[in-house]
Amino acid sequence: MSQTIEQPTTDNLHEEVARRRTFAIISHPDAGKTTLTEKLLLYSGAVELAGAVRGRKSQRHATSDWMEMEQARGISITSTSLQFDYEGYRLNLLDTPGHQDFSEDTYRTLMAVDSAIMVLDAAKGIEPQTKKLFDVCRMRNIPILTFINKLDQPGYYPLELLDEIETVLQIEAAPMMWPIGDGIDFQGVYDLRNQQVLRFSRTEHGAKRAPVEVGSLDDPKLFELLGEGPANQLREDIELISGAGTTFDYERFLHGDVTPVFFGSALNNFGVEPFLQALLQLAPPPEPRATKDGEIYPIDAPFSGFIFKIQANMDPQHRDRIAFLRICSGKFEKDMAVNHTRLEKQIRLTRPVRFFGRDRETIEEGYPGDVLGLINPGAYIIGDTLSAGDPVDFEAIPRFQPEHFANVRNLNISRYKQFHKALGQLEEEGAIQVLYPFGSHITDPVLGAVGELQFEVVQARMQAEYGVETAIDRLPYTHARWVMGGDEVLPKITWPSNTVLKTRDHNDQIVALFSSEWQVQYCIENNPDVEFRTVG
Repeated sequence: MSQTIEQPTTDNLHEEVARRRTFAIISHPDAGKTTLTEKLLLYSGAVELAGAVRGRKSQRHATSDWMEMEQARGISITSTSLQFDYEGYRLNLLDTPGHQDFSEDTYRTLMAVDSAIMVLDAAKGIEPQTKKLFDVCRMRNIPILTFINKLDQPGYYPLELLDEIETVLQIEAAPMMWPIGDGIDFQGVYDLRNQQVLRFSRTEHGAKRAPVEVGSLDDPKLFELLGEGPANQLREDIELISGAGTTFDYERFLHGDVTPVFFGSALNNFGVEPFLQALLQLAPPPEPRATKDGEIYPIDAPFSGFIFKIQANMDPQHRDRIAFLRICSGKFEKDMAVNHTRLEKQIRLTRPVRFFGRDRETIEEGYPGDVLGLINPGAYIIGDTLSAGDPVDFEAIPRFQPEHFANVRNLNISRYKQFHKALGQLEEEGAIQVLYPFGSHITDPVLGAVGELQFEVVQARMQAEYGVETAIDRLPYTHARWVMGGDEVLPKITWPSNTVLKTRDHNDQIVALFSSEWQVQYCIENNPDVEFRTVG
């Protein structure tokens, strides 16, 4: 028997949706993503001191990096959610991994946001990882704000960076701020929208908010404030970009055709506060979400949402599994009964939590744009949809083909159950895919991953969270293809050589592993009646 859900008034729901901003930060490793994350938390008042400050023996760990391996290496490995308030807005920051080899976790997180911040290193410009993540954002036409970081170090001339953004990413770049100097001469930024000079003063270790002096371009004290050389250069730059620069268009920004560009130094807090203010003004609130039956609007439908991430063992004392739910429409209320589309049954959502890194607190309600955590006793998988009204089927979250493969061996036979429990939960999270070669014992699984670092992550987590010591042996395969048709098609297939490894996934589907693109094409061309898919 379905439960009648009392919806909030439209005005109240509209107000709550309008003040939500749900976004991710994307970057190449070492561009300053984690530092900027910490400084946004600092300026919003969510933390008193920023954690990602270099050069201190007593340095705090970044709030978003809760995993032991993340803290040891100083990198983000798994996505997490940070919810905080600032000037009447509710911000949901989905922190994405920024290491060299990231997993599908990164891609899935970008499916749950309404906008993204792209962080670039002023001395390096567009780097490979940035481009990959930008391409994922472009798949959904996600609006992107650009923060060019590390102006406190020598870098490219700003116009060169704008040109590279437009040439490499094929998106127009509209400067909203302009840097005043660079390297040791970096003093602040000129706010093009408000026509103000914002000169920043350094703070000790960049752990506190930077004091700001405000002036105008026509202020006779500008030379005294900045120095004659920087003041003249700033005036020349502003005159140049005012005549030749790209003009910002909000509608084109919302469609992903133009990116507003800001400059600063997250480490020294230069430009962070005006950027945060711009984020509130420019980043869109939650917008309609596509389903297989049309779009669902945030304020015009009962509660609905989808699971985009599963994470085990965030709390080492409870060893539970958390399903991350993005709310898409309506009001969520604790203990409400909802329809689980995949299971075709009604379930009750008890003990919902909101996150701040690893920390969590129970909540009573949530609105579109919010990210909730649900205790997962095995009822949820990535891509599941929940709704208070009729069943909803949102567009599928894309999967990506694994490119790296390895055998994983349990070094302690007495930990057999823990070994397989760990593999099952890590695969449920989407960190890896577990395959079993034909004719092999179940103790000899093959792991497939999008990024090679995932093998080290799996090995470290199995040891730390499940007490299982393992050995990882890399395999020479680079491509996987799911063979459609079941076992009956196998005798009909002409294989390129005996170097192809035939395996099965957790759904008992046949997966062939190849060591080259040539082998894949050979199989496709010589078996026209057999379908080979890139994902299961």
